Amino acid sequence: MEIKFAIIIFIISLSSLSNVESKHVGFSVDIIHRDSPLSPFYNSSLTPVEWLNNAFQRSAERVKYFTLALQSGSSPLIPSEGEYLMQFGIGTPPYSTLAIVDTGSDLTWTQCLPCKKCFMQKSPLFNPTSSSTYKVAPCCSKPCQTLKNSTCSNGACRYTYSYADNSYTRGALATETITLGSASLPGIIFGCGNDNGGTYGAASGIVSLGTGPISLISQTSSAIGGKFSFCLVSMSSQNTKPGKLNFGGNAILSGSGVVSTPLIIRDTFYFLTLEGLTVGHERLEFYSSASSPNGFAASGNGNIIIDSGTTWTLVPPNLYSRLESSVRLAVGAKPVPDPQRLFSLCYRSSDNITFPIITAHFTNADVKLNPVNTLLRTSTGLMCLAFAPINDIPIYGNVAQINFLVGYDLTKKTLSFKPTDCATV
Repeated sequence: MEIKFAIIIFIISLSSLSNVESKHVGFSVDIIHRDSPLSPFYNSSLTPVEWLNNAFQRSAERVKYFTLALQSGSSPLIPSEGEYLMQFGIGTPPYSTLAIVDTGSDLTWTQCLPCKKCFMQKSPLFNPTSSSTYKVAPCCSKPCQTLKNSTCSNGACRYTYSYADNSYTRGALATETITLGSASLPGIIFGCGNDNGGTYGAASGIVSLGTGPISLISQTSSAIGGKFSFCLVSMSSQNTKPGKLNFGGNAILSGSGVVSTPLIIRDTFYFLTLEGLTVGHERLEFYSSASSPNGFAASGNGNIIIDSGTTWTLVPPNLYSRLESSVRLAVGAKPVPDPQRLFSLCYRSSDNITFPIITAHFTNADVKLNPVNTLLRTSTGLMCLAFAPINDIPIYGNVAQINFLVGYDLTKKTLSFKPTDCATV
């Protein structure tokens, strides 16, 4: 199915834009959940329970690689089938392809011809010989020297990313024109993968929104003022509406309801400081480092990753147990077991219960989470708490971000939230 994009047109050289940083361009593209009926990967035979089970498995794999990256001090791509997808053009004339949007990645890459080994993808592979703007990066170039696992072959730069699950991508580091709708971004460093393997859900590769020096965000920072934002639609709206990914002037959050918190950048990932949660009128403080043997859950300067590719919100076990107890007390109704064993706390939808508002207290920013952010409904007639305990890295997942404009400002190092009906923007 064709994915339509709404975008404010700009066609201008990034080299020119770097001289006019005060006049930041603004543009927006559509993003879709991989399981939405708008997605070419949509499987109508899957039940909501199966969809959630698949999302849970993807999230579990993602957590594993966040942990590995932070423990090793490296910043690899996160191998996963992705949660959100966007269509973009590559080359001149632009060749359209579909890729995973990832805030945890620092290299944009796609599968390319000639292909030594490639995984299945929906669209044909990109052929660099058909583009007039494709240029291989030389070994002496700064981007090549930036990559830890780069090598030289006849003066051309080659890259390699590999992972503990044996997923990998290898190929030529090159520059190319990237097109987002009618927006043309020349000279973007990307990976042209000729030897690739892993679980990428039939997408062609990755669009990197991480903080690494050659991520798409870092390369276009002067043009977009270091600003981008998401607006993710609710599960029920995914049938007919895409979400939005905004850049530059379009990513500025303003007006009533905007709250901002410090954004801590660490090893390519985006961290926030979660000070606690409130259920109704009961405040639950984030636990001290004594509750977390690996220190990831310590209170202080950046204790939770905000991530677009993880479904659940994952918090330390001690905080989760207090959260679940408070929700049980506030609801009052009798919980029922989840037959799929995906969730710890569930209620029957038919019981017509009143679910409490949960407020996430970040530094200087209180974010009021509505039931759409804290409950997931299953085909078994249950609604379940969309939080889970984790002993590793706490993660603020994408369900908690639904119907919020979530704005990243890498210049001011702030992250902002604004309650928004994302199906109408």
